[in-house]
Amino acid sequence: MTGTTDAAVLERVTKRYDSLTAVGDLSLRIRRGALFGLLGPNGAGKTTTLRMLMRILIPDEGSIHVLGEPLNERTQDRIGYLPEERGLYPRMQVRKLLVFLAALKGLAEGEANRRARDWLERLQLADWSEKKVIDLSKGMQQKVQFIAAVIHRPPLLILDEPFTGLDPINAVVVKDIMLELREQGSTIILSTHRMEQVEMMCDSICLINQGQNILHGELQAIKKAYGKNTVRIECSGDGDFLKQMPGLIQSVNHFGAVVEAKLRPGADPQEILKAAVDRGVRIMRFELMEPPLNDIFIERVSDAHA
Repeated sequence: MTGTTDAAVLERVTKRYDSLTAVGDLSLRIRRGALFGLLGPNGAGKTTTLRMLMRILIPDEGSIHVLGEPLNERTQDRIGYLPEERGLYPRMQVRKLLVFLAALKGLAEGEANRRARDWLERLQLADWSEKKVIDLSKGMQQKVQFIAAVIHRPPLLILDEPFTGLDPINAVVVKDIMLELREQGSTIILSTHRMEQVEMMCDSICLINQGQNILHGELQAIKKAYGKNTVRIECSGDGDFLKQMPGLIQSVNHFGAVVEAKLRPGADPQEILKAAVDRGVRIMRFELMEPPLNDIFIERVSDAHA
């Protein structure tokens, strides 16, 4: 049964391509108003899952409900979709393309024109509105495709790698718009490899591997379940002293001046701090924290392959 709090429900969904099972017996719920991260390594089945939600692909088994009803043409028009691969008509003028795509979602021409102008202005593309898509840079094309996904104000927005091709300034602009849309009530499904974005933005996540759900739930609850088992250290030198404490430290991840060390169960982080001071290491920052999502991702995928 689907509830009024659910924006999307997948129940035991399977999709096969000949002998390959791209998605197998996948179940998950995405609550309305959430910013939901769909994660997984390359080839895990993320894009197949998103395409089934969009009704581009039909599952071989299982059921999908969106916005309280089974997938159909009506629900399809209430979804905004930004695919990983650009799907724009390269020889159409930018504004005319946006108006055309908005009309396909049911907007009247006048309203579509108004919204297209507003969005092009906001994403600093107004001077390019009469240019052909093919004349735009990859980053500009990505912004046009993002506008195409949101122009009809969909209650459910599916974004597959939305930051691809964007410079840091435009990535922030798109991120801010996503958060604004969520504040206005939209549900957003975000698929990306940028774990730092997921960690800062998403309420809940699903990690799939080889087409199966291996981790699903509220992000903060998932991180809390791991406990504060990671020390982040900013110090002079490269943190080599950590290699001399195998009894305390399970693994080390270097980021130049910053080092993250995963503690063994029962290890006392104060012993690490003392060892650093004893060796004359200058510590600028020493923080005990929950593991980064990237570490959880790597651990769960590695365990699934073991």
